[in-house]
Amino acid sequence: MKRSHLISSFIIAASVLFSMLSCLDSDGYSLGDFQVDIASIHAEGDDGMYSLVLDNGEKLFPAATNVFYKPKDGQRVFVNYTLLSDEKDGYDHYVKINDLSKILTKEAITLNAANADSIGNDPVIVKDMWEGGGYLNVHFLFNYGVGDKPHAINLVKNGLSAKPSASEAIELEFRRNAYGSTASWLQEGFACFDLKPFQVSAADSVKFSIKVKEWKATKIFDIVYKYNQAEDNSASRTRVTPVTTSEEYY
Repeated sequence: MKRSHLISSFIIAASVLFSMLSCLDSDGYSLGDFQVDIASIHAEGDDGMYSLVLDNGEKLFPAATNVFYKPKDGQRVFVNYTLLSDEKDGYDHYVKINDLSKILTKEAITLNAANADSIGNDPVIVKDMWEGGGYLNVHFLFNYGVGDKPHAINLVKNGLSAKPSASEAIELEFRRNAYGSTASWLQEGFACFDLKPFQVSAADSVKFSIKVKEWKATKIFDIVYKYNQAEDNSASRTRVTPVTTSEEYY
């Protein structure tokens, strides 16, 4: 990006922030208030600008931020933010970003003979699983050992299964590869998987049957993904502790 373009972007952002701050009292907003939600990043152009879309469909514009973040389109994040305005310039709110943590964000893959070893099938406990924002959101627990190789987390369609499915639901599996690590302590994790590739033009929803191998039994989660229908999961679903993750592993 050209230096002049960068300076212009900062000037615009500063002007917007000054305008927002001057209106906080009259609009009933306070810089001392904040909330935490899950959101999807929407990169806007090549100059580092971005917006956030909550799972209830609300669009937020970061008019001010405490975080340096290079946006990746479609990345899921935990976002701590403060409201600065009501609807403005096509956004539901201008906000100040107090903190932002990336969530492991992937697409589902097909399990085959070539990748079976790398995908693994180690036990994991799923605390909650739901669709929101076009993603399968999974809050889970797993055993982790000191100094062990990071674990691989995947959502897979089992192409090795010889059993034909009689269900109208798409059968998937939530898989973990512990790479032989020892079970030292219970670790919390969070992952999001893009469900949009499963959309079909002849329907407005897709049903999933998702198998999870736990320590003592196998659990099945039945999930319905409705296209273009934002559900307000933010109030009851996203109040979890953000966890640190890499781009691909835990």
